[in-house]
Amino acid sequence: MSVNSITETVQYLTFKLDEEVFALDVAKVREILEYNSVTKVPQTPEFMRGVINLRGSVVPVIDMRLKFGMSATEQTVNTCIIVVEVNMEGETSVLGALADSVQEVVEMEPEQIEPAPHIGTRLNTNFIKGMGKHEGDFVMILDIDKVFSEGEIAAVALSSGSAP
Repeated sequence: MSVNSITETVQYLTFKLDEEVFALDVAKVREILEYNSVTKVPQTPEFMRGVINLRGSVVPVIDMRLKFGMSATEQTVNTCIIVVEVNMEGETSVLGALADSVQEVVEMEPEQIEPAPHIGTRLNTNFIKGMGKHEGDFVMILDIDKVFSEGEIAAVALSSGSAP
């Protein structure tokens, strides 16, 4: 989905990774959990912190900071898991996205959102839906369906014992 396809006001959940503010369409967010214990799973991608038991379901937890090339998330009183639904090739997977803190839910009009920057051909920025403007700052709006590659989703699903 490109910025051009955003034609109506959308609500976004904003969250922080390090000092940067990111946003997800609230329609993709199932719930927000306090970060407690995560069960480590051997031989998983580095960005996968482990799995949690969410009402009897095994949910893989992804460290979004590691996924984006930052240092690992340190557990604080604000650290949380954003439970999201990711669609890939018609399949829906439930993932926990580890974030430093959740900020707020904001509404953004289409005119508040600019296209994602193109940073050469080697860097993949397809997972950035756009750059929203909120209270004078930029917010990176993520397309959660494009943050992970098909292979990463498959690896995470296999290691967590759930089908992709």
